Amino acid sequence: MTTAPPRLDRRRFVADLVGRLPEDTLVVTGLGSPSYDVFAAGDRPGTFYLWGAMGAAAPLALGLALARPDRPVVAVTGDGEHLMGIGSLATIGALLPPNLTLVVLDNAHFGETGMQPSHTGLGTDLVAVARGFGIRDAVRITDPAQAEDLAGRIAARSGTTYAQVLITTEAPPRALPPRDGVANKNSFRAALGLPAV
Repeated sequence: MTTAPPRLDRRRFVADLVGRLPEDTLVVTGLGSPSYDVFAAGDRPGTFYLWGAMGAAAPLALGLALARPDRPVVAVTGDGEHLMGIGSLATIGALLPPNLTLVVLDNAHFGETGMQPSHTGLGTDLVAVARGFGIRDAVRITDPAQAEDLAGRIAARSGTTYAQVLITTEAPPRALPPRDGVANKNSFRAALGLPAV
């Protein structure tokens, strides 16, 4: 009989990871819990919170990584949001920007719609999927200490990294980032050194 791998406290892992990121890191959050966790870790001007754009975290982060190769780019998303846009991994695997990291918080459920089981709880192996799309540096994280190693990979910008973080289904209190899309856009543009529009 095989033992299930340990699952981590989502908010604690995200706080540890975000606290270790280089200051110039650009962060894109998937909708729902990843946005709450990144915001709870401390709002940063280089963070773009997605609201209602399911499946868009990875492709948006890819575009940023290609446009700004001088800065680390991290997408922090959940398994449900990520599965909705899984085809973007094909393009990421073809281009492999060295400054891009995808962090998938995987509780094996669709947390925002009622905790229905997601495909990762039904047999989909996200690390194998990422590798199948050509992302060689694909890891599964089951130990909180791995946040330090992941932050080091992000800072190094030496290759596209994919991290599936196994998390519990515990739901800490929501920490809601601002829902003002224009303000969010302008704050992010300012972090890129661009004028507000």
